[in-house]
Amino acid sequence: MPEGPEIRRAADKLAAAVIDQPLTAVDFAFPQLKHYRQRLLGERIVAIEPRGKALLTHFSNGLTMYSHNQLYGVWKVAAAGETPETKRDLRVRLETARSAILLYSASDITVGPREEIEQHPFLQRIGPDVLDMSLTVDDVEERLLTPRFRRRQLGGMLLDQAFLAGLGNYLRAEILWQAELAPQHKPQDLTPEALRRLAEALLAVPRLSYQTRGQADDNRHHGALFRFKVFHRSGEPCERCGGMIVRTELSSRPFYWCPGCQK
Repeated sequence: MPEGPEIRRAADKLAAAVIDQPLTAVDFAFPQLKHYRQRLLGERIVAIEPRGKALLTHFSNGLTMYSHNQLYGVWKVAAAGETPETKRDLRVRLETARSAILLYSASDITVGPREEIEQHPFLQRIGPDVLDMSLTVDDVEERLLTPRFRRRQLGGMLLDQAFLAGLGNYLRAEILWQAELAPQHKPQDLTPEALRRLAEALLAVPRLSYQTRGQADDNRHHGALFRFKVFHRSGEPCERCGGMIVRTELSSRPFYWCPGCQK
């Protein structure tokens, strides 16, 4: 499943195609959503906002569409009037005079007034979005020490969207490597220095991934690009200590780390 940086880059691509242009065609596959077609024709998409692994598409008349790709959903951008060749089922089409954004195979789609969508169970359950640029290191450090999270092992907690939305398996591995921490630690047991390193990594790693991953050759400009330090690198030497990176299972997911320097 894509993680927060991939979801946000997808949202950026969708927004660039259709933002602030009147909708000339609107189609929903699900019968319970079809009556929104007339209410959205002629309106504009004013923002496409990631919330963890969900997207909120905000319209100029105050309606919002919630969508979650889950395992199989995918968004595509096409020219107006065109539909890409695919075996996937088209769920949503939002089209302007120039471009269309198309949602395939997703099953979790809801439309309603913005204030109602904000009460969606998923949105109520998740924590702050890790790519929300108003979120600070101090905020994250404080959250780590709340009663809800302070006694939890990091390896499982970093996959819990209730802690910070948008984290996933590769980010978990890379954050813990950056913080020089093993996954069995609990926030309450960390030294102040280790807690600060962890809070900093929880923001820095996802943000660097969002800003740079896939934009250039990974073999150049190492200081400026996101590169996997441990994820999918089992058997290779750790660039920090030279120890061997190992792969194990953690929370029923593959986990990569360096026992040599993640203490």
